[in-house]
Amino acid sequence: MRRLVFGALGALALVGLLGSPAAAHPFGPPSTARVTVHGSSLTLVWHAAEDDWVALGQSVGAFDDPATDVTGEQKLQRSAAVHAYLLERMTVRQAGQPCPGELGELTDLLTEGATIEYACPARVDEVRIRLAALMDLDEAYRTVLVGDSEALFTVTTPEQQLRFTGSAGRGAVLWMAVGTGVVVLVGVAFVLWRRRRSA
Repeated sequence: MRRLVFGALGALALVGLLGSPAAAHPFGPPSTARVTVHGSSLTLVWHAAEDDWVALGQSVGAFDDPATDVTGEQKLQRSAAVHAYLLERMTVRQAGQPCPGELGELTDLLTEGATIEYACPARVDEVRIRLAALMDLDEAYRTVLVGDSEALFTVTTPEQQLRFTGSAGRGAVLWMAVGTGVVVLVGVAFVLWRRRRSA
């Protein structure tokens, strides 16, 4: 059933019924990313909603594929432009040096998302991660780093510095330069706490 929906969305994109790429839901649930490290390798798994995948595919021309016997999801999976977009918009740098990324096979976009394996020059203790997918389509898009710690990546803070510790497999985050969005949330929570305490 899900693939039928993807096929229908792909067809709508082809005839332009979805409007501009940013007409997905930039104000809906944000995309998410999870990061784990193992030695000098870093694995990033990115998840986005179905209509956000469609907006992405539409923006890079993935649905221009004239094939009629494949679904919209399959067009996204085999699009070289989609692969290039993800690798360009989500990057990792270590001590100023890029960590080359390799995008895994996009077998199930909604369940498994997109997995990128990065090979860094040295053991991963601290890296600078850029999560800017979809933000070129609408400034309201954002990505939340989930896991042991969280961070909010937005159009104003698309890159953040993360430091890892613990076992190599867990890749627990010790410290990060959080974006202004997270700082604002913490500030609001503190103000509410002070008001309740005063009351």
